[in-house]
Amino acid sequence: MMSAIRKLLLLAVITFCAGIPALAAEEGDQAPDFTLPSIHEGQPDIKLSSLAGKVVYIDFWASWCAPCLTSLPLYNDIYHRYRDQGLEVIGITVDDPIADGLEFLADTPLDFPIPADPEGEVMDLYSVFGMPTSYLIGRDGEVKLVHMGFRDGDIEIIEQAIKQALVAD
Repeated sequence: MMSAIRKLLLLAVITFCAGIPALAAEEGDQAPDFTLPSIHEGQPDIKLSSLAGKVVYIDFWASWCAPCLTSLPLYNDIYHRYRDQGLEVIGITVDDPIADGLEFLADTPLDFPIPADPEGEVMDLYSVFGMPTSYLIGRDGEVKLVHMGFRDGDIEIIEQAIKQALVAD
């Protein structure tokens, strides 16, 4: 019987040899389109392609992720500072059950769209393997930054990348 580590290594080798990228959304790639329902009933679905021409910061998060609890209010602040310049923020919750995400949002309201991906379909499309993981998408639909985790000093790096994307043609 093959161990899980050996299976993972074999899959990585096969993927590399087949020329399939390890990440579905790497810097320089076109961001995969998606449509997800809002976590809030009665709100419209969120479709990435409907935001064409804007700078979009997508953050995958979960209520059980301690760094997410720190980063999301900071992203809300950035959203307020730059939305008039063309920034959109989308916070995709992967909570299952969705009620866990709603409970978090009751204590920490966010002003940007929060779609729900409890089955992890969009998370898989973007090859997210850790929480939080974020993608900065330029006005041209290209992934400008992939950021994994959230530590002290990260918000400055992220904000600088957002400012650069906002002034780029």
